[in-house]
Amino acid sequence: MTATKGEFFNPAKLSSRDKAEATDQTARAIIAAEASARDKKTEKLRALRLQQAAAEAEAVPAPAKKRRSPAKAARRRS
Repeated sequence: MTATKGEFFNPAKLSSRDKAEATDQTARAIIAAEASARDKKTEKLRALRLQQAAAEAEAVPAPAKKRRSPAKAARRRS
């Protein structure tokens, strides 16, 4: 099996329109892949943030009400 010149080089010249279409398709594919990765990362971070907020809400107890001593309460009523 020998390699020929025709296997490595395309003898037909591409028009500028074909080159532009190939570049456009490649660029759009890259942009779509980046957008998909960004959306995936955003969803992951959002889920982690909601999970963290829920864990913090459970961990923080309600503030205890301060109880007044009976002597202070009696003075206020008078």
